Formats: sequence, C-alpha cells, structure tokens
Amino acid sequence: MAKETSVNAARELLAKAGSIAVLTGAGVSAESGVPTFRGAAGLWKQFRPEDLATPEAFARDPKLCWEWYSWRRGLIAGVEPNPGHFALAEMEQRGRAFTLITQNVDGLHQRADSKNVVEVHGSIWTLRCTKCGKEWQDLSATLPALPHCECGGLARPGVVWFGENLNPQIWAKAEHAAQSCDVMLVAGTSAVVYPAAGLVPLARASGAKVIEVNIEATPLSEMVDYAFSGSSGAILPQLVDR
Repeated sequence: MAKETSVNAARELLAKAGSIAVLTGAGVSAESGVPTFRGAAGLWKQFRPEDLATPEAFARDPKLCWEWYSWRRGLIAGVEPNPGHFALAEMEQRGRAFTLITQNVDGLHQRADSKNVVEVHGSIWTLRCTKCGKEWQDLSATLPALPHCECGGLARPGVVWFGENLNPQIWAKAEHAAQSCDVMLVAGTSAVVYPAAGLVPLARASGAKVIEVNIEATPLSEMVDYAFSGSSGAILPQLVDR
C-alpha cells in the first residue's frame, strides 16, 4: 500500500489531534552529533556498547564502564538540541495532551524545553547507588573515576543496560500514551529495539494514526499512515502547526 507523503496533510492531522504521543530514537540525537550505538561511530576504544553496557561488564570492571560513560557525558555536554528537538517542544506547547517517549538517554529533549518526557531507557545524567538504591541527578560533564553515593556505595549510571528490564512504572506511562493517543509520531528510530518498537502496533491497534520520520525505511514503515524519508531536523519543523 502506498504511503501518504503530504506534509500538509500530516500537519493538519497533528493540528486536529486531541492527544499526541511521540516516540524518538537515536537518529534524532545523531543529528546533534551524538554517536549511535550501531555502526563504527558507536565504537569506543574498539569496544562495542554490548561489551560495556551490561550489569556483568560493570561488575567485572566498573572503572572501565565509568570511563566510557564519562566520555559520553562529556560529548553530550558539548552538543546542542537540533531543530527536530525544538519542533517537538513547540508541538507540546500547543496545549494538547502530549507525551514524548524517548529511547535516548542524553536529555536533549529536556534541554529543548520538552516537559512531559518519558525516558524508557533512563538518563545518562542520573546516578544510582548499587548499595542503597538512591538515585540523583548530576549534570557535570566530568565525574570522579568511580562516583559514590553519600552512603558510601558505588554508583552506577541510571540507564537500562542490555539484559535489564525497563522500569515498570515508566513503561506503564509509555504504554498508556500509546494506547490513548489520536496520533503517534515516530522519529529517528530503527524500530528494532523492543519493547519500545512495540508501542507503534499498540497505538495502531488502539485506533491511532501513525506518522514516521526516518532517513530510511524501517520494519514499521509498512504499517504507518504517513512515511517521510529524511532527517528529523528537516521534517519535524515542517509538521509543527504554525
């Protein structure tokens, strides 16, 4: 089935929607200069993310894991939100029910002034104590080699690692947004990471229209109503109701 590619029609659909859910992935952040996990740009000292972002890797060598995360924090601190981030923040300001579900951990959506952000994979700016479980935010570009909690316990990044379950309360918010929206906008995601990728068929089954923005076709492309090929930084600003 041929997909609708009219920007005007998609913009009108979003303008009339009483509730909007957005799902963003690494492609949105890549346009700001944040390396993606997939591809050579995601490598660090020849390590794959799968070698570092696991509970086992942290238990084996927490200093190496923190060295990688400190590198990532410094890199993210040096980039800025792009036009795609700002377009989504502007869309939220239209006063309708709006939930931004992101697989990204970089906090760029919040820096663009998005408010109702559901971070299903956590945040690189959150630290969690491995002893007492306390979580706190630290926006410093650099951290001690091995950061600790005030209780003395070793801290870990407050992100969801490979092999870990999503936070059930956060995931429930994402599912509710997908099930209750009139329109779901999907941007910059390869649609291969589950369970996040399952939010799109969930929204479809609940009667929502789906708009996809991505530089290439994804496994979701056949089920969406509107498919736009290109960067989110170029296309998302065109979809904002002005």
